[in-house]
Amino acid sequence: MEYDVVIVGGGPSGLACAIRLKQLAAEKGREVNVCLIEKGSEIGAHILSGAVLEPRALDELFPDWKALGAPLNTPAGEDRFLFLTEKRAIKLPTPPQMHNHGNYVISLGSLCRWLGQQAEGLGVEIYPGFAAAEVLYHEDGSVKGVATGDLGIGKDGQHTENYQPGMELHAKQTIFAEGCRGSLTKTLMQKFNLRAGVDPQAYGIGIKELWEVKPERHQPGLIVHTTGWPMDRQTYGGSFLYHLENNQVAVGFVVGLDYQNPWMSPFDEFQRFKTHPAIRGFFENGRRIAYGA
Repeated sequence: MEYDVVIVGGGPSGLACAIRLKQLAAEKGREVNVCLIEKGSEIGAHILSGAVLEPRALDELFPDWKALGAPLNTPAGEDRFLFLTEKRAIKLPTPPQMHNHGNYVISLGSLCRWLGQQAEGLGVEIYPGFAAAEVLYHEDGSVKGVATGDLGIGKDGQHTENYQPGMELHAKQTIFAEGCRGSLTKTLMQKFNLRAGVDPQAYGIGIKELWEVKPERHQPGLIVHTTGWPMDRQTYGGSFLYHLENNQVAVGFVVGLDYQNPWMSPFDEFQRFKTHPAIRGFFENGRRIAYGA
């Protein structure tokens, strides 16, 4: 299949790219065929995070996003930046880059679903459920496109009755928007030596949950970040806690992958974090409705 542009990844950057390409083409009176593939079963399926969104880029992409119904429903409210000990929470001055006045607490998955609808309305072809499995190259070594993986392969490696061979998608330009450490992006970094002469990347593991809490414990727009306990002083880590709409709270814990204690479990530390006196009250008698890492 031939396109002008193929985009790999249906997250916010891939979708925004597809939308902007279509907008620019319309402004110039040109037709550009844009195809976007996403490994998730639907756009937004693999995006769990609650997030604090600075709307400047959305203002540029869709100046009328409010009229179009973008799911930005919870303006950012109070910022809390806490240093935790085992029993206490010490409020610290909020760093300037973490002041969120004018921002919104959102579900990133919901925003992506909305962006997907806008992209399709502009004529972008979106194919969820198709994971790019291989980068294709021209004879001169330039990128030709991608191939999707075969579907309907049984546990024994044999074709089932639902077997569908993968497709080759060729494009004048192929854009990789796979997120951090995408499987195809890693091969491109190696082939074209894209990491040469740049700072090394820092890696962490982030564990996230979405909770439905009791209305009396919900504070829409509240943004809490913590550092300190349960991490020791040699381990990088911290948490976020964002109050969205509909009595929902997104909570997560991040641990740098350079931690020295081989027996430490980031998941168990996350669970300990939620028992802290300054944190556990938000979740009492609530229920966890989604989780991921």
